[in-house]
Amino acid sequence: MDKHQLYWKANLRLMAFCLSIWFVVSFLFGIILVEQLNNFHLGGYKLGFWFAQQGSIYTFVALVFFYSYRMNKLDKEHGVHEDEER
Repeated sequence: MDKHQLYWKANLRLMAFCLSIWFVVSFLFGIILVEQLNNFHLGGYKLGFWFAQQGSIYTFVALVFFYSYRMNKLDKEHGVHEDEER
């Protein structure tokens, strides 16, 4: 395979992983499984409610930082990283 195709394939795999986690947390935990999760509490709030209101947002922010970190590593592995000249 071409070097650029390998890079793009790794990028797509990373995006699919991140989007899958976000889907599970926001859609499944926040909507579909909310009643089952409401049997548990987190910080005084029902867990299903917490995922619907805060958990999916926190997960999204964490995924943004995770994606940035992994893409920087991926860029360096494939030799397409930006040189920092400061």
